[in-house]
Amino acid sequence: MTGKTKLSITFHGGVGSVTGANFLLADDGPQEKKILIDCGFFQGSRVAEKKNREPFPYDPKEIDTLIITHAHLDHIGRIPKLVHDGFRGPIYSTPPTRDITELSLTDSLGVLTKEAKGSKEPIIYNKVDVERSMKQWKTVDYHQEFELGDWQVSLLDAGHILGSAMIRFVHQPSGKVFVFTGDLGNSPSLLLRDTEVVADADYLVMESVYGDRNHENHEVALAKLEDVIEDTVNAQGTLMVPAFSIERTQELLHEIEKMVEGSRIPVVPVFLDSPLAIKVTDIYSRYLDYLNKEVNELINKGNAIFRFPQLHRTLKTSESKAIAGIEGPKIIIAGSGMSNGGRIIHHEKRFLADPKSALLLVGYQAAGSLGRQLEDGAKWVKILGEDVPVRARTVVISGYSAHKGSDDLFGFVSHSADKVKKVFVTMGEPHSSLFLVQRLRDYLGIDATMPEPGQQFEVEV
Repeated sequence: MTGKTKLSITFHGGVGSVTGANFLLADDGPQEKKILIDCGFFQGSRVAEKKNREPFPYDPKEIDTLIITHAHLDHIGRIPKLVHDGFRGPIYSTPPTRDITELSLTDSLGVLTKEAKGSKEPIIYNKVDVERSMKQWKTVDYHQEFELGDWQVSLLDAGHILGSAMIRFVHQPSGKVFVFTGDLGNSPSLLLRDTEVVADADYLVMESVYGDRNHENHEVALAKLEDVIEDTVNAQGTLMVPAFSIERTQELLHEIEKMVEGSRIPVVPVFLDSPLAIKVTDIYSRYLDYLNKEVNELINKGNAIFRFPQLHRTLKTSESKAIAGIEGPKIIIAGSGMSNGGRIIHHEKRFLADPKSALLLVGYQAAGSLGRQLEDGAKWVKILGEDVPVRARTVVISGYSAHKGSDDLFGFVSHSADKVKKVFVTMGEPHSSLFLVQRLRDYLGIDATMPEPGQQFEVEV
């Protein structure tokens, strides 16, 4: 076996948990390359978990290239740290991912600075590190091929958030195809095109956030959304929505606008209380080619998406603080989606004790986060150092998830069932990942596994 090229994948994050995506694809051939896929935050109760401060388990100076699947912090959060620690290679993604990443990393600096002061630890990265990262960035559109040594690389539409991509690597000397899915969208989406089909993967690294359960369908989710809005408005309460600034917020705005125009819900003020979400929404409006046909047809008919008379975009802190004093029912959409920072925690501190109000959870809540505590039915929570009683009702809607459910993840893999040699099930809590692993083994006869942190798998060609 001597003299053969070895290809390897090492799982430095995103295994055993949903967050911290960080995979290393390497080959020891004549054009030896070390390529990182994603470099995200480990997330839970704090934005800056202790693990994010630890040195990388590889030398950043030896990494040739970084490719980003999409702009969620658990996939991009540690890029400036990687650059600070010596990475000088190019960073590739789609154009929307690049634009949203710059916003997200700049926005997270504020939270990181506050947490560093509170813990009396140095900040993970600074503004200069973000600026250096963006200077190293290169953008490619879907299906635009580029070469990295012996690898031919292209990005496929993952349908997860604006600009999200699966990364397809073809090792040209051997013809082996490696696909890293990033996060896979819950197609059909209200805004985005469907996840592309992958049918030729030899090795597949895939997500499993909902590997053990399915989502309710869109009709059920829409009915639940309508009900919780009507019930909260009729009770003269406040509907709080901790929403992820990217995709979930834009979907909710689109749904609420359609319901208002169709007279399906009462007319009430809707506050988009997240500077990041406001700016990301503007990016969505710039990249219409990345949205699906139905949305573009609406736009062509003169419908200005993400804007309606009842919508108030509160960029300033003073505008955000003023929301609490506005009488009558209202809807507040604010970040962060897991209630582990951002403006939503101030609204939760104010309104969770109000039995007329409601908290609507529309996204995944990581273990340890305030959002998970509320999802699990906590009667008291600690917010900004104070114990807050939870008297508002909590409503969970899974149909607006941006991730595929278990059946759709299984269906995605089935297209490659005749060719795929191994499936690495990642980016999920262990019970979700292991459920999907067993299902792929039992029903498709596929060699599937859940890697351990730091585990390396080699392929000789």
